[in-house]
Amino acid sequence: MLSNHFENGMDMARLAWSRLPHSEDGELDGVGLLSTSSNRNGVESLDYEVIENYAYREEQAQRGKFFVGYNVAVKWFFALLIGIGTGLAAVFINISVENFAGWKFSLTFNIIQKSYLAGFLMYILINLALVFSSVYIITHFAPAAAGSGIPEIKGYLNGIDIPGILLFRTLIGKIFGSIGSVGGGLALGKEGPLVHTGACIASLLGQGGSTKYHLSSRWLQGFKSDRDRRDLVTCGCAAGVAAAFRAPVGGVLFALEEVTSWWRSQLMWRVFFTSAVVAVVVRVAMGWCKSGNCGHFGAGGFIIWDISDGQEDYSFEELLPMAVIGIIGGLLGALFNQLTIYVTRWRRNYLHKKGNRVKIYEACLISVLTSVISFGLPLLRNCSPCPDSDPGSEIECPRAPGADGNYVNFYCGKDKEYNDLATIFFNTQDDAIRNLFSAKTIHEFSAKSLLTFLVMFYTLAVVTFGTAVPAGQFVPGIMIGSTYGRLVGIFTVNHYKKLNIDEGTYALLGAASFLGGSMRMTVSLCVIMVEITNNLKLLPLIMLVLLISKAVGDVFNEGLYDEQARLRGIPLLESRPKYVMRKMTAREACGNQKVLSLPQVVKVADAVSILRSNKHNGFPVVDHTRDGEPLVIGLMLRSHLLVLLQSKIDFQHSPLPSHSRSGSGAIRSTIFSAN
Repeated sequence: MLSNHFENGMDMARLAWSRLPHSEDGELDGVGLLSTSSNRNGVESLDYEVIENYAYREEQAQRGKFFVGYNVAVKWFFALLIGIGTGLAAVFINISVENFAGWKFSLTFNIIQKSYLAGFLMYILINLALVFSSVYIITHFAPAAAGSGIPEIKGYLNGIDIPGILLFRTLIGKIFGSIGSVGGGLALGKEGPLVHTGACIASLLGQGGSTKYHLSSRWLQGFKSDRDRRDLVTCGCAAGVAAAFRAPVGGVLFALEEVTSWWRSQLMWRVFFTSAVVAVVVRVAMGWCKSGNCGHFGAGGFIIWDISDGQEDYSFEELLPMAVIGIIGGLLGALFNQLTIYVTRWRRNYLHKKGNRVKIYEACLISVLTSVISFGLPLLRNCSPCPDSDPGSEIECPRAPGADGNYVNFYCGKDKEYNDLATIFFNTQDDAIRNLFSAKTIHEFSAKSLLTFLVMFYTLAVVTFGTAVPAGQFVPGIMIGSTYGRLVGIFTVNHYKKLNIDEGTYALLGAASFLGGSMRMTVSLCVIMVEITNNLKLLPLIMLVLLISKAVGDVFNEGLYDEQARLRGIPLLESRPKYVMRKMTAREACGNQKVLSLPQVVKVADAVSILRSNKHNGFPVVDHTRDGEPLVIGLMLRSHLLVLLQSKIDFQHSPLPSHSRSGSGAIRSTIFSAN
């Protein structure tokens, strides 16, 4: 049947090309697409459109109602598997990171009871070992797993196929690399890589597993087209966000707002179902861990920073400092994007060209620098006396280093003292954010300590982003924003002299403003912040700071993921054309590249000559009106043209009478036209 040619179009295209006469060997690779062997950064386009032709209509007519129902049932079953797989991967990553961090802090604390120098060296070595394992996995096993993976997935869902981003080894490298990099204390998060992890799981399920590692199953190979795999990858992206933040609605909106360039109501239901499955899996895992089966897994569990007991109301006077938080978030977010662009270009042009060994040295050096700063700076800070606690308060002062909660006792001479800088520096990022968001802890952090942490962590986040490890920017962005938000909260409390103003509320608004100023998300980010803080009363304030920070950031540059996609050579098609493109002609858009078009009927020799003379993947089909004006009536893809040539070759070599081959010297190119 003719439809089989289209299901295996690429294989047929390679076979057809091998039979064509070549004037120069090695001029083209395969079907003339970018060669991944000669150009490691080469990307190819995906075909998401349905080609309405005779073969497609004939195949659809042969499918009955049973096949349609079976196809829909399999898609929902795959959505269930994606949710379960992504949820289990998130649980495994979180438990591993919490346990490595718990062992690290408990061992370090036991050693510093005898010697701070020995504890300092042990702390550096543990972090260095974890980071080394992460960067070694990336450089020697899964290079495509470096970074957050969101720009690559966004490009894939926009129609760009980037080699290696959805492979099984990329999934393994993403999971174990995230454990090492986040557990090693680097200024990055695991939430961005979880989006990539969910996309890999969805893609592997769609293609039946991994054939290279003999982990494939034929009964799972139900979706071979790019369109169906795109839908599955979308479910995986939403599942990754839902698993990272325990925010199922935020995951659906993230997929809609940030990564997809299209949307359908049928897909929305499956994405929502996948996110709901993830939420159930995570909740079951948390219930199991509460019984003490997860080792050092914190009492807070997954990332939910509950501030429901915080500030209940706000006055009109507070809108001004909250607007200032939005402006600061837009400025610092735009600056962060610009600095990461400069650092990424420098790495690409000078550092990473020297090989994997230099990448390993770089990550290890940053690990040592981060450990020295997080351990050494609190030693230089004077301790503060513990505040008078309320009789009904559950907040204890002081606490041991590495323990959950506020008021950490670190290098303090007295028992009733705490080190505010160690409370956020010498701690896991999740616990540090929980301390910054905490309510009813007025004056816990001094302005000097917050400013010191802001400058140092901001610098570390810029330097760390772009190293050869899985790196997300959600949690570092929340830490940066919550720090200057708490600073503004301190000044607001001192200025207005009101007891109902909570510094933790301003920390939350600061976190939302920095993420909005850097990533330029609004709706999905707003819902995620509400879900992870469990405080719906702050929704109008979060919306306010997000709108202000995004407006300020858009003045200077684009969002973080768009800028990184451009740096990595991922062509993203905007939803709307630029203003300068509104009056641009096709000739101006093509520049110096010569466009080759096809008539409605083209000779085989001319088609062969066109294929051999260029590397274009598409050829416009041009007709002429009665007045002689050229008119584009469709587009012929290179792979489709090669399939037609293969069919023509097979026809000419078939045992038919010669008089049955009339017209065999030409092919009709409009069979694949847009009409």
